[in-house]
Amino acid sequence: CGQTTKQYHYSIFTFGTLIDITIYGVDRKLADDAFVLLQKDFDDYHQHWSPWTEGDLAQLNKQLSEVTADDNTAITVPDHLTPIIKTSMILSEKSNSYFNPAIGNLINLWQFHRHQEEGIRPPADSLIQAVIKQKPSMGDLAFNQQNQLLNTNPAVSLNFGAFAKGYAIALEIEQLKKLGIKNAVINAGGDLSVIGKHGDRAWNIGIRHPRSDQVLASVEVKDNESVFTSGDYERLYHYQGQRYHHILDPATGYPTKDAQSVTVMHSDAGLADAAATAIFVAGSKHWQTTAKNMGIRYAMLIDASGDIHITPAMQARIKFLNKSPTSHIFVSEEL
Repeated sequence: CGQTTKQYHYSIFTFGTLIDITIYGVDRKLADDAFVLLQKDFDDYHQHWSPWTEGDLAQLNKQLSEVTADDNTAITVPDHLTPIIKTSMILSEKSNSYFNPAIGNLINLWQFHRHQEEGIRPPADSLIQAVIKQKPSMGDLAFNQQNQLLNTNPAVSLNFGAFAKGYAIALEIEQLKKLGIKNAVINAGGDLSVIGKHGDRAWNIGIRHPRSDQVLASVEVKDNESVFTSGDYERLYHYQGQRYHHILDPATGYPTKDAQSVTVMHSDAGLADAAATAIFVAGSKHWQTTAKNMGIRYAMLIDASGDIHITPAMQARIKFLNKSPTSHIFVSEEL
């Protein structure tokens, strides 16, 4: 009998979800050292990347709101926020603004971060329209030659809820590699990145069915791959018989109605996170164009009727376990 290779687990609650870390094939001390480092890093990310703390992003949003249309005041951005903003500007443009982190004021109106509290209700339409009329977008921002931020729209308020988790996981995967850890998974509520293998086999993960607690499908995740899902079941509330979920269409200001979930695989966790949201907002009519523009080959969208839209590359990798017998599968052209 060969010696069983040990695996170690650690959980961190941050970004509104439980992040489970599994490290495989190292000794206890190295695993514990890694867990201490990741706990500190994730605590810092939560403090300074959340718009609802007193951290750096909240302070930046205050400065962004104080500009006037003809104001050329340059804002000095903390070093750790600069790459998040710059990458988000690029991804937002590629997604045709379906991914739009500038709509923080709109997200604040809907209060989905308080979805479990009693008395939550949709904002008045007049408040939604007031934000939409100002058209906040990442295109309102620019960096000058001194790497300072310029803003032409005081309605811009940054919320990286559709990107920060993936970006943070990507950074921490790199931290694990620097420590010499070759086999691990960081799993944030089903959104995950892996390196190496689980012993002599690949990591195998389940994709949740958007309308039940069952696993819809499974997929083998290879070394340096990430899987991210955006679903209308993650944060929601009911009011006067209507169901409201947290994924907003930046063009209308209201929750989208054309998709139940989107799953994306890519080597870049931040990109996978943002793309899952962008493709969800794009819906069944525009998802292929959005995926292609963002460089996504592996994608699956389940539309409002429960039909499955999938790329050929994703279809070749996925194994359906509990698909509804009434669901149709529509395979796209190769992206």
